[in-house]
Amino acid sequence: MKRQLLDTTRGRVVALLQRGPLAVDDIAAELRLTRNAVRSHITAMERDGTVERVGRRPGTTRPFQTYELTAEVTHLLSRAYIPLLGQLIMSLAGALPPEQVEGLVRDAGRRLADELLDTKRPTGPLASKVRIASELLNDELGALTAVESNSHLVIRGAGCPLSALTGKHPAVCLAIETLVTEIVGVPVRECCDRSSRPKCCFEIATPLDVA
Repeated sequence: MKRQLLDTTRGRVVALLQRGPLAVDDIAAELRLTRNAVRSHITAMERDGTVERVGRRPGTTRPFQTYELTAEVTHLLSRAYIPLLGQLIMSLAGALPPEQVEGLVRDAGRRLADELLDTKRPTGPLASKVRIASELLNDELGALTAVESNSHLVIRGAGCPLSALTGKHPAVCLAIETLVTEIVGVPVRECCDRSSRPKCCFEIATPLDVA
């Protein structure tokens, strides 16, 4: 995936901007492209929220507008989060009883729900709240889930945004299970596939199950 990104012009622009702010002329010189070609890409990337203007740099004839990656994109490109989180969970699992580890990851799920929802829980029919939960998983956590409605409501994913962790640390799924529970307001059971290609799955309790 990263190799495919770097093989595109925009991917190469992103790679350059990871070093720091640059002007269109700088990027054009590095990539051996025309200024107009680079400006076209920068305009589209600015519109998409990938880059932002950060100021002007003096030039021999005129000042140059400089650009850098937005904070959101910088976070997405970081490769440190998953390895660090994996080591943190391993440390917790080695130092604490399983029930305490579960309590900590569930607390993390609740805190994440507060952050994503700004502490205000959705209201309305259960099916509507389940759709909101699925959309939040997709929009905020990078999941690819959809809601299935048969005998039960199920949020099922085509993959898992935490797949690098869930195979080794199943407790991670409990954090997301708690997150979904906080959003929908009824018990949720994770039914995730933690095989070589993990997939999210969260089964929502019906009103009859709760009763």
